[in-house]
This record gives sequence, C-alpha cells and structure tokens, in this order.
Amino acid sequence: MTKPRLRIGLIGTGFMGKAHVFGFTSAPRVFDLPYELELRTVADITPQAADEAARRLGFARGTARWQDLVEDPDIDVISVTAPNALHKEMSLAAIRAGKHVYCEKPLAPLAQDALEMSDAAEAAGVRTQVGFNYLCNPMLGLAREMIAAGELGEIRGYRGIHCEDYMADASGAFTFRHDPAGGGALADIGSHALATAEYLCGPIASVMGDCVTVIQERPDGKGATRKVEVDDIGRAFLRFESGATGSIEGNWIATGRKMQHDFEVYGTKGALAFSQEHFNVLNFFNTDDARGRQGFRRIEAGPDHAPYGLFCVAPGHQLGFNDLKAIEVAGYVNAIAGKSPEPFNFRKGLRIQTLVETIQASSREKHWLDVT
Repeated sequence: MTKPRLRIGLIGTGFMGKAHVFGFTSAPRVFDLPYELELRTVADITPQAADEAARRLGFARGTARWQDLVEDPDIDVISVTAPNALHKEMSLAAIRAGKHVYCEKPLAPLAQDALEMSDAAEAAGVRTQVGFNYLCNPMLGLAREMIAAGELGEIRGYRGIHCEDYMADASGAFTFRHDPAGGGALADIGSHALATAEYLCGPIASVMGDCVTVIQERPDGKGATRKVEVDDIGRAFLRFESGATGSIEGNWIATGRKMQHDFEVYGTKGALAFSQEHFNVLNFFNTDDARGRQGFRRIEAGPDHAPYGLFCVAPGHQLGFNDLKAIEVAGYVNAIAGKSPEPFNFRKGLRIQTLVETIQASSREKHWLDVT
C-alpha cells in the first residue's frame, strides 16, 4: 500500500540545516513512518547557494526566497534553521499558510515572541517541533525511567552543564549569536541544560542566575569592533517543584570542550552520571550494592534501550548525533499523523525560553526569582 507523502521545505543549510536533512532521510529507513518523506525545496541566501544545496542535499529545487516555501501549496512541513532572530517571522508565516513547523532552538529570542508562536500554532491546528534532539537519546530515556520508577529514591540534587569552546577565541568575529536578538550562551546552549533538567527532574520552580560577558567586544569583519552585550557564560541555581535543588551552566568559551552536555542526579538510594562526550553510556551508583563492591557501574546502550535496536542489533556499537535527529524526526512525523503527541512542541519551547529569561532577570536583579 502506497503511503501518503509529506513534503519538506528547509530554510537554511548550515550545521542544523544539514542535521535536519540527515534526520529526514534516515528516519524513514529506520522507522516504519506513516508517510513517505519528500525533500521538496531548500532556501538559501543566494540562488546559486540554494541550487547547490538542492543538488548536494537531495532537494527537488532551490530558491533564494524563503517565502517561496511558505507560498508553495505542495509543501507540508517547513524546517526553520535560519539565525535565531528570524525564527518568529518565518514560523508565523508558515503557520498562517497552514504548514507544520519544525524550528531549531531557541524558539525565539524573547518569551513573548515564543508565546505568540505557540498560540498561533495551536489556533491553526498545525503540529510543531523544537530541536532538542539530545532528549531523544535512549540513555536519557533510561535515566528518566529509572528516576520515575524510584530506583534512585528521593531525588535530592541535580547538576547539569553544557559547555563548548566555539566562542573561546576573543579574536573571533561578532556573529548573529552575539546580537541581543540572537540570545547568548544561556539561550544558545544553556537551553539544552535546562531542557534536560526538567526532562529528568520535573518543573523548575525558582532560579538564581549569574550571566557573565567575558569577551566585551569582537571584530565586526569591517575593520572595527562591536560591543558584546550577551552572556558568554550563564549559570543558575535551581529549586525544583519536587523539593530537589541543583544547578546548570551554559558556557561557550569553555576552552577545550567540544560537546560537554553532562548531568548528575543524586538520590537517597542511588545516583546517575552522564556525559554527552560518551553519550552511549549511563553510569549508575546503587546504595544496595555490598560494601566493598560499591561504585558507579557502566550501562552500555544496546537493543534493550529503544529505539537503539532499530539502528543496530548489537549492543555497544553506539548511536551518533544525527541518529538522535532521526529519532526526533520520527517522533514529529508520527505526531503530524496523529499517532502520538508532539514530542517537544512550541509550547515546550516557550517554557525553555521562559526559564532563560527568568535566569537572565535574576542575574540583573541579583536575587531568586520564581518561574511563572
């Protein structure tokens, strides 16, 4: 029986644009999806760049006008991987045209914009997804399952961190990420730490933030410099609704770190430790182990941790970053078909932006703030 087609339009062909394409092309080969996925049109900054991207990435055509995707009745889903400040305009235009929207994080630079986007999507009845694919890791799913089942007992403490060094060089150019409309380290990568914290430990009730701009100015590419007003490091102490406490950090000047998305969870009966740098492993400490035999034990990802087995029948062979994107795409496509809830929709993206802004406000005001 022939499946209906879900036709994809992609805006942007940088790092995350390519990751979206890997997800769209891999997911149908791994999962039994309700649609055939068709790469219809890709938009880039010039006609030449768009045509080259279409050829290279497997789209039927390219265009220099992202509006062409919105206006095309033959496109069902629009992926937005453009700079952060453009997410709102592009997503709202797609929603008005009745398209489903898959937008990379952060959903929008301001929570009020994210709220407008969420309300519009829900009113239009379209399905949305925000790119938080680290949450698709089977090892994070296992950690959440263990916490919910009480294997760690009462959760007392949490530590989360997302550190990279792609902004560590002070001579590096001013980019869209340094623009106040682009966000800063807390919004750009600290958002992942916040999403993981709530995924594992539930809602955060209050925060105490500290956002620091270390590199005060950067070259603008025109022989001058521009003042940097966003944070290079964003930290926060957390109080969860459950009574647990913890902390998170987002840091894009962490020299030597390429992908440190780590967490530790401490309970009365056990603890978990995880590092994205070895993200096919979850480490578990159990207080029931005999004295003299205690220690963190290594749990290797394998077919017992769905959906790992759909990618590989052998344990320990490991998933990769783009496999997580395929898992994210599969969940989203099933939601579009009405087979499951949206995994991480615009409303959830709004929640993360609300947390970011509350931490930023706490840093400015220098006291604890409740998350509303």
